[in-house]
Amino acid sequence: MTTPSNPDPAPRSTPSGDAAGGVRPGETPPAESGTGTATGPYRPLRRGWAAGPLLVVGLLVVAFALFFLVYAIILATG
Repeated sequence: MTTPSNPDPAPRSTPSGDAAGGVRPGETPPAESGTGTATGPYRPLRRGWAAGPLLVVGLLVVAFALFFLVYAIILATG
């Protein structure tokens, strides 16, 4: 079993940075600094579908409509 990571493994052996004996601010990073949702490059949000999938869906709808139109014409004339 592993133990959780500790960014400051020996806090008592670090040199004191102020009169109270603590570490100066900014010397030790926060434990979970890189796990937020804002990490990584900025990519603006896109709304809706892209043009490619909309075109494919539109062509499929037109093909089905034509198929049933031709089928109805065949049934009506036959």
